[in-house]
Amino acid sequence: MEIMDTTLRDGEQTSGVSFLPHEKLQIARKLLDEVHVDRIEVASARVSEGDKKAVADICRWAEQRGKLDRVEVLGFVDGHVSIDWINGCGGRVINLLCKGSERHCTLQLRKTPDEHLADIRREVEYAQRLGISVNVYLEDWSNGMRTSEEYVYKMVDEILTMDVRRIMLPDTLGVLDPLLAVSYFRKMRKRYPHAHFDFHAHNDYDLAIANVSAAVLCGCQGIHTAVNGLGERAGNAPLASVQAILHDHFHIVTHIDESKLFDISRLVESYSGIAVPANKPIVGESVFTQVAGVHADGDNKSNLYCNALLPERFGRHREYALGKNSGRANILKNLETYGLELTPEQTRRVTARIIELGDKKEVVTADDLPYIVSDVLKHDIPDERIRLVSYCVTTAYGLKPTASVKISIDGVCYEGHETGDGQYDAFMRCLRHIYRDHLHTPLPMLTGYYVTIPPGGRTDAFVQTVITWEHEGKTIRTRGLDADQTDAAIKATIKMLNLLFPAVKQTEETDQ
Repeated sequence: MEIMDTTLRDGEQTSGVSFLPHEKLQIARKLLDEVHVDRIEVASARVSEGDKKAVADICRWAEQRGKLDRVEVLGFVDGHVSIDWINGCGGRVINLLCKGSERHCTLQLRKTPDEHLADIRREVEYAQRLGISVNVYLEDWSNGMRTSEEYVYKMVDEILTMDVRRIMLPDTLGVLDPLLAVSYFRKMRKRYPHAHFDFHAHNDYDLAIANVSAAVLCGCQGIHTAVNGLGERAGNAPLASVQAILHDHFHIVTHIDESKLFDISRLVESYSGIAVPANKPIVGESVFTQVAGVHADGDNKSNLYCNALLPERFGRHREYALGKNSGRANILKNLETYGLELTPEQTRRVTARIIELGDKKEVVTADDLPYIVSDVLKHDIPDERIRLVSYCVTTAYGLKPTASVKISIDGVCYEGHETGDGQYDAFMRCLRHIYRDHLHTPLPMLTGYYVTIPPGGRTDAFVQTVITWEHEGKTIRTRGLDADQTDAAIKATIKMLNLLFPAVKQTEETDQ
């Protein structure tokens, strides 16, 4: 089964999404080198000079790695203009957009089927002379099958006499349901048993994954995907979901490295500016988080609430949420993470406090737990050993923001003065300076930064900043709340420093 990812072409047709050339190159490299998709579609011909540079950069890199035949560009039946554009970029594969429904042929092109086929043949022969391989999209194929099957068959009969490697069948307007998809694909497979068919699903009715499953059942050899399901209108079939379904439900072997799916999802989320919903399968922030206490209890008793979608497959880990639905088992699971042991009475009191916070709709994260324990029990868990003594951040038009920071670690004060690309960046540079020069240890890597404010548009509203950090293979999230966004981020950062204080202290003592 081939996986062709179209994030950089159809995914870029998501409203508001436009990748810069270097972003396209980085995504392409990750998709081919790390995720190991079989093919990538990287652009539409003739769109812009930026796309031309991006395609040239990707083709140059792919040729050096022996992967140029896996890089594809959408082109049009336009008198060789698209083919020349692709050839000029160094591309060796064109996905030629042809009309898969009679209405599109006669009403949009204003040509007869025979005229359109003659144009297609000229394009294919020209590409062949230049050494460019051709795949053919039958645009609006699903509607073509519904309204004019004979037109579709006429097109495929003729195209199969040309030098074409794959015929790609798109549900361009997302009109299929699984039953229709099975019917149409069975007809295509029965009539053309030796042809290579790809399926390109759209998600207008939220049926892209169901229709992909139907296509696979009927012997389709290639599936088109997009990272995070990006694409025109409601998007395409999401890469991560397609891979999981192929592996778990159809036992189909692909080349995909599942452990890299979360990383590519976050990279595309960052570059596209389109946030991944927290409950999105496989790659959503909370899909491996158990909320109900009974689930944590069941997991303690032989993983009763686990399925085949184990988070470790995808480079992630299971979490147990804290809130008003938390039970004793959830608390215990999170206490284990921090090596905290409480008596049954202490656990009861901590649970009551978490439920109280949940009733107030406050966000309670696993990383808040040591603070909640300390606040509720007032036992020997230390208070903040790293304190923010003072800081000053400034910004002025035409000047880089600056920060001066003074922190105290077990009563010893350290200072830093730095500039940055923003107030918080300047603050973080100060911390990095202090930790590097005085503590001889690096700060954790910041991997996620989310800001939320309550609705209503008040300028004095509280800002909640949630920051995700990576440290020695462990992911933690800390939260800060303040009326000022920079202050909220700084609070979240100081909380992170205290959570990791033992590791920092150990490094410092080792260096001494």
